[in-house]
Amino acid sequence: MPRSVVLAGAARCDCCGLPPRWCVCAAIPPVETAAAVHVLIHRQEQYKPSSTGRLIGRTIVGARCHPYQRQNRLYAGAGIPAAAFLPERETWILHPQGDPFPADAAGGERPPPQIVLLDGTWRQAGEMRRAVEGRGRCLRLPPTAPSRYWLRDQNAATHVSTAEALLVVLDALGDAPAAGRFRLHFELHVYATLRARGHRSLAEKYLGASPLRQSIPEVLERLDTRRPADGHAAAGATRGGPLGGRDP
Repeated sequence: MPRSVVLAGAARCDCCGLPPRWCVCAAIPPVETAAAVHVLIHRQEQYKPSSTGRLIGRTIVGARCHPYQRQNRLYAGAGIPAAAFLPERETWILHPQGDPFPADAAGGERPPPQIVLLDGTWRQAGEMRRAVEGRGRCLRLPPTAPSRYWLRDQNAATHVSTAEALLVVLDALGDAPAAGRFRLHFELHVYATLRARGHRSLAEKYLGASPLRQSIPEVLERLDTRRPADGHAAAGATRGGPLGGRDP
């Protein structure tokens, strides 16, 4: 069993939750999309570094994360203020028990929707869905490829992470530039977390079907460059940025 390279009590980035050695917050520019994105994130998921709801909040321009806890589920929006919703846009709430996804999502002159993603376990997502019932159309995703979220075990091959659900929607809306860039953010998040956990072989296997090597090889090279333990950068290594710092 590989040993985690993150020591107990080691410093972590306030944004992504990874140690400075593996932080990739500024490795890829943020993602701009015309869709409005909201993440209702369960309080038990809110501070987990592996959360892809947090990933959405820090990489999608304008995305908003709203904490959810059971005791406030009867309040308006269950943590999503009513003022956060744009009245001129249709609201889509994504959940496996929703109606079929619209086939004409990318067509027409209507403004892009506002998307509500439920970030938590499957049981928690069911509770959050009931809490936002009636706030918009509840939709289930069309069939997707097996999940690339290798950080947690999925109960079924058709189960995908919150970030992958957003990727499906961006593709369906025809927003290829946003989908392409956000896919890089997602895959880099998985890869860096695998490396931080000490799963180097699994991380290399993950790259085999990833666009990362072709799209951002320089970022992977910097991640793979071991920094001295005293924090002094080796020749050519990046200092002061997200990929600098010291080994945990």
